[in-house]
Amino acid sequence: MRIEYKGKDQQRIDKFLKERKIEELYSRSFIDKLIAEEFIKVNDDPVKKSHLLKSGDIIEIEIPKQQSLEIIPENIPINILWEDDYLVIVNKPVGMVVHPGAGNPDGTLVNALMYHLKGNLSSGSDVLRPGIVHRLDKDTTGLLIAAKDDRTHSLLSQMFQDRKIKKTYLAITVGTPKENQGTIETNIERSSADRKKMTVSENGKKAVTHYKILEHYDFFSVMELDLETGRTHQIRVHFSSINCPILGDDTYSSLKRTLNIIPGHFHKKIKHLLANHLKRQALHAYKLKFIHPITGKEIKVKAPLPQDIKYTLDWLKKSFRT
Repeated sequence: MRIEYKGKDQQRIDKFLKERKIEELYSRSFIDKLIAEEFIKVNDDPVKKSHLLKSGDIIEIEIPKQQSLEIIPENIPINILWEDDYLVIVNKPVGMVVHPGAGNPDGTLVNALMYHLKGNLSSGSDVLRPGIVHRLDKDTTGLLIAAKDDRTHSLLSQMFQDRKIKKTYLAITVGTPKENQGTIETNIERSSADRKKMTVSENGKKAVTHYKILEHYDFFSVMELDLETGRTHQIRVHFSSINCPILGDDTYSSLKRTLNIIPGHFHKKIKHLLANHLKRQALHAYKLKFIHPITGKEIKVKAPLPQDIKYTLDWLKKSFRT
């Protein structure tokens, strides 16, 4: 693509290209990436994104081909709840890792999507994460969006950054916050003691979780959670930090801590539940609401509750008072 600049002198190239609204240059971040990787040149020379154009300059733009993927498509059943030509929304099951990585070369959601969508996924920010715009923990179930092309991926990523995609979770906690609804706001960063965990820290990034108690059962609460930010393990860290850990979360709590919160004559019941029915954190991403970045239509999707959480909710109703 070749463009002759005919505007006023001293206009930044990144601003000019964004204002041109060229379909292939779908976001400022993509333009910045092309400039940094020297796919955009002025008068045959690579430039910085702050380069100031002069009338008569010739801008040459090369759109690189999508990287070839080294991911094996696998015929793994997945529950697709919504799909069009641009994106897909799946209901991720418990125990499924989102994308390949160390220790998880296959069997992931990406392997399944590569098979079911015939490789029709965006290249994303990482060759091992095609289509993946956001993630869920291995043992957190529920709704996840994947992009089918790079333009949609970039626009969705910006929407997450601008908090234009509403994500709502259902959680069961041990213990109850002081207020029936409220906001937990802290800074979160990776733990220096255990790099697999996150922790509340003054030096971390801002994390905001809004909660509302839907049901209260003596020593447990069923909550609806809306995330204002999307930090790694945010919900689990936040509720552990206020001594209301997510039921079944072995990473940020423990069976001992759970048993310390409830009276001794309930201990046997809790141990049986966690050993036989709820073998992970009781956390489910069950609602998504956003404006489609390409079509402009409102998208609202709700994921049915998985069997282990349904069982736990029934168990709470039978075993405890509301």
